[in-house]
Amino acid sequence: MLMSNTDRPARLHYLANGFRVLSPGDHVVCGVTGRRIALEDLKYWSAERQEAYADAHATAQVLGPR
Repeated sequence: MLMSNTDRPARLHYLANGFRVLSPGDHVVCGVTGRRIALEDLKYWSAERQEAYADAHATAQVLGPR
């Protein structure tokens, strides 16, 4: 039976220039806001902290200005 990845969080391994899918899903959760982020919209993450961020503002709250 084929299982759908809809409404299931993905488990990712974040790398410096991308990420690898460890467990399939359709979204991840922001490490700051708790908001769902669709995988196709994921643009911000920390490879060091292994967490995703919803937007640049959430990223800056954790990592500070660069």
